[in-house]
Amino acid sequence: MAASGAVEPGAAAATAAPSPAPAQAPAPEHLFRPISAEDEEQQPTEIESLCMNCYRNGTTRLLLTKVPFFREIIVSSFSCEHCGWNNTEIHSAGRIQDQGVRYALTVKTQEDMNREVVKTDSATTSIPELDFEIPAFTQKGALTTVEGLISRAISGLEQDQPTRRANEEAVAERIDEFIVRLKELKRVASPFTLIIDDPSGNSFVENPHAPQKDHALVITHYNRTVQQEEMLGLQAEAPEEKPEEEDLRNEVLQFNTNCPECNAPAQTNMKLVQIPHFKEVIIMATNCDSCGHRTNEVKSGGAVEPLGTRITFHITHPSDLTRDVLKVTKNPFTLGDSSNPGRMEKLREFSQKLDQILEGNVKAHFIMNDPAGNSYLQNVYAPEDDPEMKVEHYKRTFDQNEELGLNDMKTEGYETGLAPQR
Repeated sequence: MAASGAVEPGAAAATAAPSPAPAQAPAPEHLFRPISAEDEEQQPTEIESLCMNCYRNGTTRLLLTKVPFFREIIVSSFSCEHCGWNNTEIHSAGRIQDQGVRYALTVKTQEDMNREVVKTDSATTSIPELDFEIPAFTQKGALTTVEGLISRAISGLEQDQPTRRANEEAVAERIDEFIVRLKELKRVASPFTLIIDDPSGNSFVENPHAPQKDHALVITHYNRTVQQEEMLGLQAEAPEEKPEEEDLRNEVLQFNTNCPECNAPAQTNMKLVQIPHFKEVIIMATNCDSCGHRTNEVKSGGAVEPLGTRITFHITHPSDLTRDVLKVTKNPFTLGDSSNPGRMEKLREFSQKLDQILEGNVKAHFIMNDPAGNSYLQNVYAPEDDPEMKVEHYKRTFDQNEELGLNDMKTEGYETGLAPQR
């Protein structure tokens, strides 16, 4: 059920003061102070403004503040002492971000309901378990909490219920039932998912464990579509006209070869795959119908990198264990009368440590060292840095270049026929 047009009472009316336009450059740092109840100097600026409800003078208050681990925002609030009308909204103090952002929060406890949320007017809010969605530009931006977002949606649905009961009683009854389901969410009787999708990239959901990883929150950055660019009032760049080229990424190529096991004619399948935030790789697989032999391997689609790469990953949670692990519990060299008791004991201890890591009882480091610089370990925070991963680039030694066959490689002087001789 969609809640299109469900807004707070009075939120659809114009505010007395014009909305501050997003700045193209960040404002001076001293103007934006972190939110703090103990900061006595953090006082809002008050401006006398016209009330659009009773057309008498009210007061607009502007507060320039900074959300921890996020960015600067402007909180504006209008109130009229004559008719009691009020309105509150937030605006980003910076520019529209280069990418959109999508937050998916699994709400399991009351603490999750208290997480701070910055929701701009261009963000879409949804709860998949209820088939509930608040489309973009149907609510003003808000600095609130998860519970506040749900309460805001309830108020928006309730405000027109008297009119619906008079004109469409059946519709009003269904909305009453839906409001009860929304109120159930506030008690967190069962987990649910809150999704905030903002093409402007300026919405935010608090990570109470920052700068540590938040396992209940998934943050995804994405490139905007042309429609989203137009929705934000941005001028979409016209795509450059390029000559048509054959795109091999969506095709599986086949070529004839011989089986490495029985030398019978066979076919090898090859496909180009783009790994996000890394590079292209080539997946090759050979199946032999004669002997049944199968092989598959992955090759880098690019050249050897100028520097080697060392990736150190800190395993802190069982969800990090998405890699194959070789266990040596049933290794034949550790069984039988011929096995060395000392070696068998060391292998048994090693196997126990692997079990403890798999069960999440022991933290461990995973290190991958590739002199060619073509190895990759997934970063779930991409394009941001992974706090549990360290990527180092280093200059190869002579022996490492020798293993890669680079010491004898001639790459200069071929255009003039003056390639160096050795």
